[in-house]
Amino acid sequence: MKVINFGSLNLDYVYQVKTLAQPGETVPCDTMTRFPGGKGANQSVALARAGIQVWHAGMLGAGDEWMRSLLQEAGIDIRFVRLSETWPSGHAIIQVDARGMNSIIVYGGANQHIPHSFIAQVLDEAQEGDWLVLQNEINLTPELLKAGKAAGMKICFNPAPFTADVLDFPLDCVDVFILNEIEAAGLARRPVGMDLDDLAEELQAAFPESMICITLGADGAVCRSPETGLVRQSAFATRVVDTTAAGDTFTGYFLAEIARRAPVQAALEIACKAAAVTISRHGAIPSIPTRQEVNDFMT
Repeated sequence: MKVINFGSLNLDYVYQVKTLAQPGETVPCDTMTRFPGGKGANQSVALARAGIQVWHAGMLGAGDEWMRSLLQEAGIDIRFVRLSETWPSGHAIIQVDARGMNSIIVYGGANQHIPHSFIAQVLDEAQEGDWLVLQNEINLTPELLKAGKAAGMKICFNPAPFTADVLDFPLDCVDVFILNEIEAAGLARRPVGMDLDDLAEELQAAFPESMICITLGADGAVCRSPETGLVRQSAFATRVVDTTAAGDTFTGYFLAEIARRAPVQAALEIACKAAAVTISRHGAIPSIPTRQEVNDFMT
């Protein structure tokens, strides 16, 4: 069993500020650092560091071959990380304030110009029972959902960033949804702030054969499935330095455990521990812990 993550590859430009800039406001920046990132790349690294065999499929701009090497060093199979001669790599502009909170603008670049023919090239290597991981930072996501299901794969979908067109995707193909509160409300067509138990119940009713996992930041996470009902996990206290990639780390570690058929409660616990380690460090990929670091956390 392997995981194929068809996802984004970005360069993250991280600006440390005292407070996040508000509309019409200009704020000074204390430092600027460039990190490798992108939700797809972050989740692949988290999966690999959690000990799962993962292949990454995606597009980089020409001149950014160094990111392929970085993924390979993390233990990821990079045979399907291709270079675009036409489009630059995607990148993100990230503000991080003194509390570790962030605000992100994403430019798609090569992530949004993946050719349709690439789907067959990648999924021809899939076997029945393999996992396909998708986010919403690349083009062709609806086509990938259908193709993955047709290939007999299990599909984990993290619809981030959440956009209105997600509601038109073939979401009945999804086995596991991983959502934050905003994405969960959007998927349920409900306002943000709705009672969490009611929200999870509505999503389960809308997708009765799927597992619904909702991350809650400092409040931990909940998961609901037909087999387990509602399962809760509190967050683990740690010093918050930078929340970038916390959700992606959670996704990688949670799915790694689910793919190993671990109990949902155990999967939530290790994923919340991994996210806690991540937010205590700067950057995206550099902040994602190894399995040993997660095992050692609060032991």
